[in-house]
Amino acid sequence: MAQLSDDCFAFGGPMMSVDEAVSVIAARVTAVQDIETVSLTAADGRILAKEISAPLPLPPFTNSAVDGYAVRGGDLAQLEEQAFPVAGRVQAGAAAQGPVEPGHAVRIFTGAPMPQGADTVFMQEDVRLDQGRVVLPAGLKPGANVRMAGEDIPAGHSALAAGQRLRPQDVALAAAFGLTHVEVRRRIRVAVFSTGNELVSPGASRGAAQLFDSNRFMLMAMLVRLGCEVSDLGILRDDRVSLASALKSVAGTLDLILTTGGVSTGEEDHVKAAVESVGTLVLWRMAIKPGRPVAMGIIGGTPFIGLPGNPVASFVTFVHVVRPTVLALAGATQQHLIPMPVRAAFAYKKKIARREYVRVNLRKGENGVLEAVKFPREGAGLLSSLVDTDGLVELGEQITLVEPGQTVGFLGYASLI
Repeated sequence: MAQLSDDCFAFGGPMMSVDEAVSVIAARVTAVQDIETVSLTAADGRILAKEISAPLPLPPFTNSAVDGYAVRGGDLAQLEEQAFPVAGRVQAGAAAQGPVEPGHAVRIFTGAPMPQGADTVFMQEDVRLDQGRVVLPAGLKPGANVRMAGEDIPAGHSALAAGQRLRPQDVALAAAFGLTHVEVRRRIRVAVFSTGNELVSPGASRGAAQLFDSNRFMLMAMLVRLGCEVSDLGILRDDRVSLASALKSVAGTLDLILTTGGVSTGEEDHVKAAVESVGTLVLWRMAIKPGRPVAMGIIGGTPFIGLPGNPVASFVTFVHVVRPTVLALAGATQQHLIPMPVRAAFAYKKKIARREYVRVNLRKGENGVLEAVKFPREGAGLLSSLVDTDGLVELGEQITLVEPGQTVGFLGYASLI
């Protein structure tokens, strides 16, 4: 379990920017130290615990990049075609029987080791055969169509860094080195609560003034995509004593406690008082829209984050608060979000000194340029605005006006979780 000081998230300013929030989290959260060994088939999405240096060069031997004919580059004439006798044949997985003789060619296939002396390969579709000889066109440069040993990754090179969140291509690289297992940080354990008398779980009987809880399931799915072990602890009712008791009961056994709803300062928002009664709490006012105050603190040494109850605000603040916290706890290198430039197909006004996220769809506009089309309705409670869009346009703190045709930054949902 991650042990943190009570002032881990302390911040004295009245309003915190998104970048300030991420930097505070990254600097003050300590990663879990437990390491486990997993097979390559279970490595996707895990956080690499130790650097992997190349135990052998890739490719491990010089080989042909194409099906064709291997020759000595020094034998080639650059101004006229030549006919070489074909002496030998090398298939992938087989060794050459001997060196290529001067003025001769060897039939070779993709991935087969180059015969000694050969350094150039003609593609089979560029040559013609004539009575046991291969006619080679003029102009091919020596060294063409050959993969040199170690040209991809030399032996000893740092190939995969500690803290890397492994992707399928990273797993492929480990396999190419002949590895069967890798050392990774253990998954972090997160408990998720929803709060509010107005909520019931799907499948339960719903009162006339109640809603089915959706945020909890959205947040758990996002945490699973980040590689967490998630405990669903259901719905906490609007009662300070029971809230405090439930939060205290799981503290000390987990790496993170996450709640949604009840973190504002209204009379029925009891999360703030409950956390303060069993731990310490900082109520961040983040300069972000959609979003409301985000509660962060420590309960029994376990980090606590309370997100707003509106689903879009919960989604956006998860991306900018929970995501970097999870990555830091998991020992992962922070993955900075880089918006893709697209053309705005909407007009928009916003306040200065606040970052805003506009829900949009992408379409192909004039000249094939991607355009962002704003979702037609506002509101942080509209789940359809997340379901029926492709992502978010990020409008920085200094932007106050967007006009059609202006370049804006787009973040696809796939990049956010």
